[in-house]
Amino acid sequence: MRKSYIYFILATIVISMGAVSCGKDRSGEYYALISNKTWMYNVMQEYYLFYEDLPAEEGLDFFKKPSDFLRTVASSRDQKNGVLFSHIDSVFTTRSQSQYPSFGFEGALVRNAEGNNAVHVLYTYPNSPAEEVNLKRGEWILLADSQQISSSNFERFISKPVKSHRFQIARKNAEGKPDTVFVDMPQPRIVAEPSVLATRTIKVGNKEAYYIAYNLFNKERENELQDAFAKMPASATDVILDLRYNPGGNVSTAVMLSTYLAPQEAMNQKCVDLIQNDKQNKTLSFQFDPTLLKGALPVQFEHLYVLTTANTASASELVINCLRPYLGKKLLQVGEPTFGKNVAQSLFTDEEVKQLEFWLTTAFVSNSKGEYDYYEKGLLPDYLISEDLSKELGELGTPQDSLLRPVLYHMEHGQFPSLPKPKTQTSRSYGIGKVIYNPVSHKPKRTLFVP
Repeated sequence: MRKSYIYFILATIVISMGAVSCGKDRSGEYYALISNKTWMYNVMQEYYLFYEDLPAEEGLDFFKKPSDFLRTVASSRDQKNGVLFSHIDSVFTTRSQSQYPSFGFEGALVRNAEGNNAVHVLYTYPNSPAEEVNLKRGEWILLADSQQISSSNFERFISKPVKSHRFQIARKNAEGKPDTVFVDMPQPRIVAEPSVLATRTIKVGNKEAYYIAYNLFNKERENELQDAFAKMPASATDVILDLRYNPGGNVSTAVMLSTYLAPQEAMNQKCVDLIQNDKQNKTLSFQFDPTLLKGALPVQFEHLYVLTTANTASASELVINCLRPYLGKKLLQVGEPTFGKNVAQSLFTDEEVKQLEFWLTTAFVSNSKGEYDYYEKGLLPDYLISEDLSKELGELGTPQDSLLRPVLYHMEHGQFPSLPKPKTQTSRSYGIGKVIYNPVSHKPKRTLFVP
């Protein structure tokens, strides 16, 4: 009955158009306009994790663009805070994280106490225009071409520039005192975001931690992850995994990272289950697979500290949730509750709809204990502390980094400190105010796998 209804609508349109065009049959044009959406809808009826929430075909607008059509039929359980988990990609879209020229940095737009806006630099990419002019985390971009940066021109000056701009930057001089300089940014270009943002060794008393800031589960850049662990010193007693800005990515890469961090006795045991709907009635299981490590061994440590924020999502949450059953109290989460995306998307393509890649939510992401109920609250930290982007940030992986301070305290004292009291700042600081826009929080949140 449903398909007959669609065909009836099409027949009516074709008859009407035939009358206007003197009997010319234009039905092929109309089938072409809706074929990709009817294919999507049929796929969702069979494989969608929330297929029972699909609206009936009657009344649906199959003439919408595929992405708009998906949003009209998607379940409320397939989205959160304005983020739709199922999504459409075009095969013509580059697989690079940066799909457009950029200066190669991320920064949050902050409004200070005086009502002025400034962009707080969160991190820069290697081999980027930002690196060429020595732009650093924690510096402030006050003006661009003598204009104050706002929500309306943020894209033009910061996130998607098409030409060079002159920035006025607040930074500390050689004596460590506040200063302002003018910097001419080089021409923007395509810059791939690294998956491993930073590594370093941190010593605290007789302890030594190996720090890894990991930003993206990118299957094409897994060699960066392998290189990072190859550099880990044998003297390291602890591991600090920084996932504060990581929105997710490929399931297979998350399993690789989890295997590096799992204890030896967990090898070849269950890492993650992808639980599909009752029509499929099956679960896809992934093990901690030592062959993924290319001859390396899982790392040894006393504690694994994982830094998280509300931007920690999807495949990042998979790693934390799936290691907990095997690490127990050796895994300590520090920061904010994670985003709370407990589902995965698998890829669907069709020979007749070659221009689309349809990533559909098809499974719950569960650990070996069957635990996956973290959609509402996210994964909760063992020590709650927030990174205030309106205040001084401190270099990643240093004692000045606010999220790292309780970790270093725990390494030295065996327990976390009391919750810190708010500190007052002088009026000279550019960090008094509130965050207007943070592009990191708008990055796509992915848990992707190909069956």
